[in-house]
Amino acid sequence: MWNPDQVANSPSQSPAEAYASSQRRGKYPQLTRFAAEASFEFDDFQVRGCEALEGGHGVLVCAPTGAGKTVVGEFAVHLALAEGRKCFYTTPIKALSNQKFTDLVGRYGADKVGLLTGDTSINGGAQVVVMTTEVLRNMLYAGSSTVDELAYVVMDEVHYLADRFRGPVWEEVILHLPEHVKVVGLSATVSNAEEFGEWLVEVRGDTTVVVDEHRPVPLWQHMLVGNQLLDLFAGQEHGETELRMNPTLLRKVEENHRYQGGPGLRGPRGRRNPPPRGPRFRPPQRADMVERLDRAGLLPAIDFIFSRAGCDAAVGQVVRSGLRLNGPDEVEQVRRIVAERTAGLPEGDLEVLGYWEWRDALERGVAAHHAGLLPAFKETVEQLFLLGLVKVVFATETLALGINMPARTVVLERLVKYNGEAHVDLTPGEYTQLTGRAGRRGIDVEGHAVVAWQPGVDPKQVAGLASTRTYPLRSSFRPGYNMAVNLVAQLGADEARDLLELSFAQFQADRSVVGTARRIDRNREALAGYKKATTGDFDELLEYVELRAKISAREKTLSRQNTSSRRAETAASLEKLRKGDVIAVPAGRRSGLAVVVDPGLDPIREPRPVVVTEDRWSGPLSASDFSSPVEPLGHIRLPKHVELRSPKSRRDIASSLRNAGISLPGREKRRSGANEDGELAALRRALRAHPCHGLAEREANLRWVERYQRLSAETEQLERKVAATTHSLARAFDRIRALLTERGYLTPVKKAADGEHVTEDGKRLMRLYSESDLLAAECIRHGVWEGLKPPELAAVVSTLVFEARRDIAGEARLPQGAVPEAWDEMMRLWADIADDERRHKLERTREPDAGFAWPVYRWARGESLEKVLTAAEANGQELSAGDFVRWSRQVIDLLDQIKEVLGKSDPIGAAAADAVRALRRGVVAAGGA
Repeated sequence: MWNPDQVANSPSQSPAEAYASSQRRGKYPQLTRFAAEASFEFDDFQVRGCEALEGGHGVLVCAPTGAGKTVVGEFAVHLALAEGRKCFYTTPIKALSNQKFTDLVGRYGADKVGLLTGDTSINGGAQVVVMTTEVLRNMLYAGSSTVDELAYVVMDEVHYLADRFRGPVWEEVILHLPEHVKVVGLSATVSNAEEFGEWLVEVRGDTTVVVDEHRPVPLWQHMLVGNQLLDLFAGQEHGETELRMNPTLLRKVEENHRYQGGPGLRGPRGRRNPPPRGPRFRPPQRADMVERLDRAGLLPAIDFIFSRAGCDAAVGQVVRSGLRLNGPDEVEQVRRIVAERTAGLPEGDLEVLGYWEWRDALERGVAAHHAGLLPAFKETVEQLFLLGLVKVVFATETLALGINMPARTVVLERLVKYNGEAHVDLTPGEYTQLTGRAGRRGIDVEGHAVVAWQPGVDPKQVAGLASTRTYPLRSSFRPGYNMAVNLVAQLGADEARDLLELSFAQFQADRSVVGTARRIDRNREALAGYKKATTGDFDELLEYVELRAKISAREKTLSRQNTSSRRAETAASLEKLRKGDVIAVPAGRRSGLAVVVDPGLDPIREPRPVVVTEDRWSGPLSASDFSSPVEPLGHIRLPKHVELRSPKSRRDIASSLRNAGISLPGREKRRSGANEDGELAALRRALRAHPCHGLAEREANLRWVERYQRLSAETEQLERKVAATTHSLARAFDRIRALLTERGYLTPVKKAADGEHVTEDGKRLMRLYSESDLLAAECIRHGVWEGLKPPELAAVVSTLVFEARRDIAGEARLPQGAVPEAWDEMMRLWADIADDERRHKLERTREPDAGFAWPVYRWARGESLEKVLTAAEANGQELSAGDFVRWSRQVIDLLDQIKEVLGKSDPIGAAAADAVRALRRGVVAAGGA
């Protein structure tokens, strides 16, 4: 650790250390001033990152959650202010931007710090501006002059570039920033930090990579078995490299597992002893668990439950238990902060928001935190937790996305979560990210991670998650329509292709085929060796092997055709059988004579005649029971009604069958279709006439040739893989350009080296930043939204941003009037785009989702929040207040873009502006991101 206040004659420093400190102060004066203002000593990795930045380098800092990597980002802010230049501090989500804005305003004053998050704009011309990464991307594409004065860009949580939907924005920014801008990347610990750093050096120039895997606050791992808290590890013996499992924990879990009816321990002869049966396992009550943690001094805690409903239910359980974690003074503080934070909420909406129940839980020191909460509620919970006024938060994994809410303890109730498609096990990276919140720097001596045991949870699995540090960063970058038109407009197609080749995605793709390319080279050497090992003419031997392969393939084809043909003929013959027909069953346990008692005809499936055999068995037969078509051998009279369940009836029929004097026919050899096939006969003649047919060492040579063939096929497959990977992003960009040219967003220019120019329609697409950007542009271009009133426009635009949760089913409902017609036209356009995307081998644009159309229409029409949410519930939709606000703000964001693209003088632009004003009221307009 480095403290600039330490002087040369300090008793804690040697003369050499004192000299080094004085040299540092002289070389890094800004760092000296910055560190002097801090209330703690900087760690070595923080010092190295700041020194690199003051030395004129870009920086990538990778360190565990809570280690304090934001110090390096804040030093970039300090440098910008000291130099009289600009710094942009970017974050992946609005909540983080709001949090960092508040921190920096508190440190440097409101006049020097601004905030831009799409729906919030405060002091945007300030020297330091906090913003979401999308805002910076849009500024770069718009050619904003502000970027000219920019010196530093801090990219907090830069590992977010792995996010499938929003990750590409990070790479767009890194690639587009002017060369003079220094990038400060702050990332959680990733196992391929060096690879990411190498890419930054390649695209941004001199970049220092600082990696620190040391947690400033040690993390202890535990399991909660029943109400007993046990250590996961027992420590290391001398000379051991791995932590040993706690034997007491293993024994306790085995006892509980057997008690629940699991497999018991093996006896002396290897047999499992029958396990004692106990009552069905019930996890400890949430209130009991919280009290257990409180007694152990392990609060405040975050309990991760991978379900919104589960989080809310957990809070309800604790409240109903009567547990109170706050004293009277703390309750008063909670009430004051809650009142301040929610002052902007309409009084009439408090009841439907569940305000009073929420506040009651907060006063007790308990809260939930998930995406379904109202933003103002979420931010209040975060503030109270940081102040120690909320002792337990039940949260979904969204809390792990960088929000500053460290705790003394993190609890995981399950090791499985729903990923939107299926229930999957937590990965080691996710486990590390979640438990990384445990241990508050400067407050806690140690942090604690607790996994609640339940049947099926193996402590060894938990140990594997806790001890694995593999968390690779994988790029999700891919070109899209908006990106393509912006690149063509700014750089031209050729330069744009070169830029895409520089992406981290292509960097990783190219690296991924290095090993494959080496393998191809080794294969080629082996192929040359196989050729040399043969004694005959290699090309003739290869031709001979190919002839044999063709013969084998033809024989298999004929065999399949014969089998299929025979089954069809057999099924047709079964359809002709009638009651009383005597047939021969050729093989199997039922072989012999049988009489049909029910033809078993079915209009859809093959017939399954029911028969009685000579040995009195009765049951259905199918075409698979016969090797050839069935011919009746005779006929016997049967009763009009046959009762097959009666043993006497079956016995009488079997007796009649035996006394009918009908005998089994002799076996006839069926001629094989293979012998009659002209193609196969020609191939066999060619094989016999081939020069290699009589070769003395034919089979030995052919073995080498067959090996050559197999390895050659494998090598061709590897070569196709390399070809598909190399330049893959540039080829995707070319396919997108081709589609956009067909649709009139780009136009070919015969004499232009770059291939296309952006049309007027393309210029509109350049300013539409949405997952469904092309569909939105097509709707504008084709006038689909013309004549829509503001609430109706809000309804149809919502279908381009809303995406229903996959685990929640609800019926979409469209408002009456002009909306259904506009919706039908939008779906037709989407289907046309999807067809083009399929033809051009592009990822399909997401299908519009009308699940939010009715609620946002009613809100834009002026109805109360209670009516909107009640109507959604009545329609089978699960729409929380938080979800409603979040989706409404996304609709507002796209409507704002439409307004800017078209202008208020355009009827659709004017309707978009009116729709924004209608939506931005009440809880939607209240504070919070």
